[in-house]
Amino acid sequence: MDKQFEEWMDLKEKLHYQNLQPHLVKESEIWWASLGKNIGFEINGKSTLHTRPVIILKKLSKNFYLVVPTTSQIRKGTWYVNFSPSSLVKTGCIHQIRTIDDRRLHSRMGQLSRVDFSKLKEDFFRLYQ
Repeated sequence: MDKQFEEWMDLKEKLHYQNLQPHLVKESEIWWASLGKNIGFEINGKSTLHTRPVIILKKLSKNFYLVVPTTSQIRKGTWYVNFSPSSLVKTGCIHQIRTIDDRRLHSRMGQLSRVDFSKLKEDFFRLYQ
């Protein structure tokens, strides 16, 4: 088995069994989240915690969120949403949207501006109508 998959499986098990209070999370916030080592063209986390910044698109319950993974590279196409230059993240990857449990979240990075969050929601709804 690939060493990165083994590391991710060990970390995933630790995340699963941690017993923490849920984070205080709001829509439009940007969080570091352990997305893991994935397959094919699925977006991966980086570093030893396999993290990547994600945008909270929708809070589904106290412990469960619909998130948009991000990349630091500017991308073009209907699957991507590029944000204003002052944003903490450059591009939202709406083709990689997913649900995650609160235990994957590590730390809050900041928040998208109202304009950028509105743009993200509009592009998401246009793409998935």
